[in-house]
Amino acid sequence: MSGTSRDQRKKKTGRRFLAAGAGLVTVGALVAAMPSAGAGSDPYAAGHGNGKGWGRMVDVQLLSFNDLHGNLEPPAGSSGQVTRTKEDGTTEKIDAGGVEYLATHLREARQGNRYSVTAAAGDLIGGSPLLSGLFHDEPTIGALNKLDLDVTSVGNHEFDEGAVELARMQNGGCHPTAGCFVKGKKFKGADFPYLAANVTKEKTGKPLLDPYFIWEKNGVRIGFIGVTLEGTPNIVTAEGVKGLKFGDEVETINKYTKILERKGVKSIVALVHEGGAPASASYNYNCDSPGPGDGISGPITEIAKNVSPQVDALVTGHTHQAYVCTVPDPAGKPRLVTSASSFGKLYTDTTLTYDRATKDIVRTAVASANHVVSRDVPKATDLTRLITDWQALAAPVANRPQGYIAADINGRGSTAYEKPLGDLIADAQLEGLAPADKGGAQIALMNPGGIRADLVHKASGAEGDGVVTYGESFTVQPFTNMMNVVDLTGANLLTALKQQVSGSNLNSVKILQISKGLTYTLDMTKTGADRVVDGTVRLNGEAIDPSKTYRVAMNEFLAGGGDGFGALATGTNKLVGASDLDVFNAYLATKSSAANPLPVPAADRITVVK
Repeated sequence: MSGTSRDQRKKKTGRRFLAAGAGLVTVGALVAAMPSAGAGSDPYAAGHGNGKGWGRMVDVQLLSFNDLHGNLEPPAGSSGQVTRTKEDGTTEKIDAGGVEYLATHLREARQGNRYSVTAAAGDLIGGSPLLSGLFHDEPTIGALNKLDLDVTSVGNHEFDEGAVELARMQNGGCHPTAGCFVKGKKFKGADFPYLAANVTKEKTGKPLLDPYFIWEKNGVRIGFIGVTLEGTPNIVTAEGVKGLKFGDEVETINKYTKILERKGVKSIVALVHEGGAPASASYNYNCDSPGPGDGISGPITEIAKNVSPQVDALVTGHTHQAYVCTVPDPAGKPRLVTSASSFGKLYTDTTLTYDRATKDIVRTAVASANHVVSRDVPKATDLTRLITDWQALAAPVANRPQGYIAADINGRGSTAYEKPLGDLIADAQLEGLAPADKGGAQIALMNPGGIRADLVHKASGAEGDGVVTYGESFTVQPFTNMMNVVDLTGANLLTALKQQVSGSNLNSVKILQISKGLTYTLDMTKTGADRVVDGTVRLNGEAIDPSKTYRVAMNEFLAGGGDGFGALATGTNKLVGASDLDVFNAYLATKSSAANPLPVPAADRITVVK
C-alpha cells in the first residue's frame, strides 16, 4: 500500500491503531548515501556509491541495525566494544556505540544518496539501561524518531511489558500508571511502523500489528515484512505474551510475500528477529569463505534456505552477532543475510540495485558491509539534548550509590559458561531469600540472558572508581522480575540442569548461574543431557537426592519455565519475594563498602570439560 511521506506523517494528528488490516504507511525516502563494500570486506577501505536514481537501474541504500535495547548512552566495558580483524590477521577492540554517534554516522552515510531507507530487526527496546528503562523506553522511541528510522520488526523484548504497552510505544499516550514523565508533554509514540506479521491474536486470528510496509519513492517500491522468532513465548514472561500466538517465520514471510507480489511489489526485504552464529567474532569477518553461507550457523540459516526466492535480503537480529553473509535461497541463488551486533555498536550499509523495468532487485548487484559506530565523530547535538534532558530526570535515582567492587565483574562480557557476575547475582538471591520468613531458599538459580551488562569498576560519571550506582545495577538487571522461592524435587532440579543443554537448548546452550554451595561437572565433549554428568551435582558437598525436596529461589521468568526450563515450572509452595533488582542492591549495600569492596567471584562452581 502507498501512503504519506515521513514529513507528512509527522504532521498528522491521528495515530495508526495496532489492529489487523491497519493501513500501511509509505515513507518518502531520505536523501542519503554511504560507502558500500562487498560482503565481508573492510568498511574502512570501502568506496562511496554514486547515488544514481533517474535511469532504469536505481541504487537504493538500505541502512539497518538491530537489538539496540535502549542503549542511548555509549555502553560501558565489553558491552561497548566490537572486534575487528586487521590485515595482518591480528584483532583489535574498538570502542563503539551511543546514539549520539549512531545518528552522526547514519546522517553522514546518507549524504549524496538519492534513495535511502533505514530499517531495524527488533529488540530496540526492552532490557534497557536505566536512562530508558526507568521511563518505560519512551526516551528510546524518541531517539529512534530522531534517527529517522523508517520501519522495524518487533523482537521478543518488545513484548516485555505486554501488547498494550507495545501499542502505546507505537501510538503514543502517557503510561497508564506512571503517567506523563515530562510535565505538560504527552508521549507521541513512534514515527515508524512496528511490523509483526507472525504475531496474531488468539481470539480472532488477526495480526496484532501491521504485517508489512511498502516504502516508495519516485516509483521505486520495496516491501518490508517483519517477524519475530516463533519461540518468543519461551523467552518472555507469560504475562507479556498473554492472548497472542506466534507463527512460523518461514510460512509467514512466504504468505506475505505472495500478498506483496499481488500488489505489484516484487522487491522484498524480510526483517527477522532471529539470528545466527558466525564462525568469527570479528565484525568484518568474511562468512562466505570458503563458500556462500559456510561461515554461519544457527536458526537463521534454515530460515534463509526456505524463505521464498522472491525475498531479496534478510535483515536479522536476536543473537547480538555481526555478520554479512550470502545464504542460498530455495532456488540455490545466493541471498544476503545481515546482522549488526547489538546496542548500536554497528550499522549495516547495503546497496540494493533496483530495476525499474522488472520492479525487482538485481541480486548480482547487491553489496553490503557492517560499519563501526565509532566515537571519534562529532555527537549529534539533537540526540545530546535528548539524552541530557532524560538524564536530568533520572539523576536523583540513577546516581545513588549501592555498593562497591574491587575490579570489573563481567556478566554480558564474559564468554564463559559460568560468569563472575552470574555467581554474584545468584549469591545475592540466596542471601536475600534464605531466611525462613523470606522463603527459606537453599539454592538460587539465575538465567544468563537476564544479565544484561558488566559491572565496570571505572565507569563513566563522577561517582568514583569502584562505586556501583543504582543506574549501573539497573543496567545489569533491568527487568524488575519478582523473586520466587519454590519447593522443587531433587529429580526436577536435576532435570532442569540437563535442560540447559538439551531440548530447545540443545544447539544454543543456556547455562544457569548458580549460588554458592551448588557444584557439578559439565562435559561438553558429550551430547545433549549427558553433558551434565550424573552423580556430580552436589549441594554443600552432598549429592542431590532425587526424592528430596529443596527450596529454590529464582526470578518469576524462570519459575514460569522460561528459556526452555519446564522442570522449574513444576515448583510448588511458592513464596513471592522482592524484585531481583532490590535483592541485588540490598546485597551490594550489606556486603561491600569503600574500604572492603566486593572481589571478583572465582566462578569455580561448574567444572567444565571441553
